Amino acid sequence: MSARLEKAVLAGGCFWGMQDLIRKLPGVTATRVGYSGGDVPNATYRNHGDHAEAIEIVFDGTVTSYRDILEFFFQIHDPTTRNRQGNDLGRSYRSAIYYADEDQRATALETIADVEASGLWPGEVVTEVEPLGDFWQAEPEHQDYLERYPNGYTCHFPRPGWKLPHRERA
Repeated sequence: MSARLEKAVLAGGCFWGMQDLIRKLPGVTATRVGYSGGDVPNATYRNHGDHAEAIEIVFDGTVTSYRDILEFFFQIHDPTTRNRQGNDLGRSYRSAIYYADEDQRATALETIADVEASGLWPGEVVTEVEPLGDFWQAEPEHQDYLERYPNGYTCHFPRPGWKLPHRERA
């Protein structure tokens, strides 16, 4: 069976921790960190305007699904805190899903509804769901950061025993 490569772009706080965890998922073939969802062309760390710190994920759809990627995303960051993850504050650290097509949009909305219904997080999910626009790759020093500095800062971690159920449908 040949690979069916797909992309996902997600924002959930500092991109270092997300990249370090998501890159290890089965079927993930590549990741890179950068800036998405904002208004500044050629965004950089020092000048990214309203962009969020985001991660671009390339994965093999024959090994894992977009839904699986989103479930893990909701496990490793708190989608109920607006413009914040851990010690990081501001719009750069918002929770967002940038969808590439209507199938991704529908899956994102369905997954968010399941997260809300599950009660696994205290409060309403504030994750933004927006069309994918430009993704500006971050500078080399931000790529693979926690591989180079294993004890570096992160506010992302898998929660033991966390499994997102599908909600009851009427």
